[in-house]
Amino acid sequence: MSGGFFDYDQYKIGYIADEIEKIIERNGRKKTDEELKEGFFPHNWYIDNPKDLYFYEYPQQVIMQFKIAVVMLRQAQVYAHRIDWLLSGDDSEESFIKRLEKDLKNL
Repeated sequence: MSGGFFDYDQYKIGYIADEIEKIIERNGRKKTDEELKEGFFPHNWYIDNPKDLYFYEYPQQVIMQFKIAVVMLRQAQVYAHRIDWLLSGDDSEESFIKRLEKDLKNL
């Protein structure tokens, strides 16, 4: 059966972690030409608004909390996934514990 108890929503947790990691990586960085094209502003907008050439820059204290959140979200995704498989009958209690420990170790 391979899970399904939570309608595979545990992957949404991973998506949130991925998006936060993108924000961390982009923090204060100048946007590439491709990223500027994806934006909502016409190209001449940036002449009068040069700050919009850069991604928003969060203070390092905030970025540190984002990094902690990513770790916690990755752990939450593992827990949700392993519990999903247990409740769906794919894992026994014994394999649940073993796989949970292994997955958490691999983070």
